[in-house]
Amino acid sequence: MNKAIFLDRDGTINVDRGYTYKIEDLKFKKNAIEGLKLMSGLDYRLIIISNQSGIGRRYFTEEKLKKFMDHMLSMLGKNKVKVDKYYFCPHKPDDKCSCRKPKTKLVKQAELDFNLNLKESFFIGDKSIDIETGKKTGCKTILVKIGHDGKYSKGTKPDYIVNNLLEAAKVIENEN
Repeated sequence: MNKAIFLDRDGTINVDRGYTYKIEDLKFKKNAIEGLKLMSGLDYRLIIISNQSGIGRRYFTEEKLKKFMDHMLSMLGKNKVKVDKYYFCPHKPDDKCSCRKPKTKLVKQAELDFNLNLKESFFIGDKSIDIETGKKTGCKTILVKIGHDGKYSKGTKPDYIVNNLLEAAKVIENEN
């Protein structure tokens, strides 16, 4: 079985500009590329799990999201970062879908796609919903304080709290 590092996108990897989908708005968080590069050298699949309700709200299309992600993944690739897959939920919060974090459908799909052992995997994000998703799926959780709020709700205490993705990578590296 494989292990994965699940990563939230906006606020964790890149600056969250609110419905970020324009290539010119892509700015990586401090130490994000360095952290992702270190993670790429570990024995984990890198998988992005992201809520993208801007699609459901008709602020942008799946095609525009794909162009943004192709650009982001290309930039990461130039820095020797390999992201294995990107999963996203296009629905609005009130759509009551099964794929919007903190629900677990996207993580469960990745588990099937990559034959993952979730108990040996990590979920990294900047919001309580990321930590909750990780907890519900049995992953170890890491809250990145530089993101959206850097705080967690009662009942969603992360296993680790770090300042950036480089620190998160070092936590994971030390667990191996």
